[in-house]
Amino acid sequence: MSVKDVEDSLGLSVCKKQSLVIERGQGVWVWDVSGEKYLDFTAGWGVTCLGHSHPLILGAIQDQAARIIQNPNSGFTYSPARASLLLELQKVLPAQLSRMFFANSGAEANDAALKLARKITGRSKVVSLSGSFHGRTLATLSVSGGPQNGARYLPRVPGQAFSSHNNFNELDGVVDGTVAAVIVELIQGEGGVRLLDKAFVKHLRTLCDIHQCLLIVDEVQTGFCRTGWFFATEYYDVVPDILTMGKGIAGGLPFAAMVMTEKLAAAVELGDHGGTYCGNPLSCAVAAQVTRFLRENNVVSHVADLGALALTDLLQLKIAFPDVVKDVRGLGLMLAIELQHDSEVWPLTDECQRAGLLVTPTRNAVIRLLPSLLLTKEEWRAGFEQLTRAMAAFVAGCERHTPALVCGQN
Repeated sequence: MSVKDVEDSLGLSVCKKQSLVIERGQGVWVWDVSGEKYLDFTAGWGVTCLGHSHPLILGAIQDQAARIIQNPNSGFTYSPARASLLLELQKVLPAQLSRMFFANSGAEANDAALKLARKITGRSKVVSLSGSFHGRTLATLSVSGGPQNGARYLPRVPGQAFSSHNNFNELDGVVDGTVAAVIVELIQGEGGVRLLDKAFVKHLRTLCDIHQCLLIVDEVQTGFCRTGWFFATEYYDVVPDILTMGKGIAGGLPFAAMVMTEKLAAAVELGDHGGTYCGNPLSCAVAAQVTRFLRENNVVSHVADLGALALTDLLQLKIAFPDVVKDVRGLGLMLAIELQHDSEVWPLTDECQRAGLLVTPTRNAVIRLLPSLLLTKEEWRAGFEQLTRAMAAFVAGCERHTPALVCGQN
């Protein structure tokens, strides 16, 4: 049986799959089992921030695996790898966020943040934004504002309220003295790479202070230089009470973290949270190396410069294909191409694959580009050429199959 046959017959299918069997990767390139080469502008949904098979990550895995992979009694014992990561994160986080806890995924980090926020404040209500996505646990789905998120798992965890994106009046109406926390993505990922206004974020911070509720910022996708800032909180000049992170933190290994202020940590008691693999030495060792590499090599500047170039090029794509491309936006190497219709996302994704480029199909008529943070200008140019070629082929296909219509128009 082929790899595809095995997965289709034995695996639990919970997502639409591309007809693609990837065998290996190097840098920004991947190869399928037949030897076809593709430029990867997905980075595993932003996870492989240093590209595939980076020697730094391979070396860290080999070195730590030869020492110990999982501690006796897990987190009950101390770990040099964990201590090293704590010190590295201290160098890149706001000084106020001094207490850290490690998890296996962004969803777990957000789930823990919500749980502890309720425990610390003694309140139950949580506010989040429409279009948000914070994970796939029942608690995080309940605060995810997209219509596809929590509805199928009714009832939601009780005590949720939602406010529209950048809507001051709605926010004022739902944040009050009964709220434990407000959780937001400063730049929504699954929501279509939509940026919050800086004034809205400033108002949100003030509102949380007035009502003595906690501000949780979900940086699972935006953290670790993805936006051209080490954390998007720097771009917005805001310090949350709790910050969550994941994806790029360990360059490809399943890992995440939650950090909070010393004041909040004082209210956390023994037994309030835990997990078998939280702070696993192997993942900590890799995350420490990734964090150090990003900091010492000033990757934020590279991402900011290349992201500005990429956004300029994408604006030209919008001009060239106005009947298909409704908008382009983003910050750093977190970029979005919004199409005229949601039904166009997968056909264009398939066209990109045929051109040798892998992109991320997203809800709300958006295709996301989340390449390796070490993407070069030459590699971007190559990918943009493939993207342009795919767009032209997509338009030609629409015109060929619907001669009375133009793509993107009813």
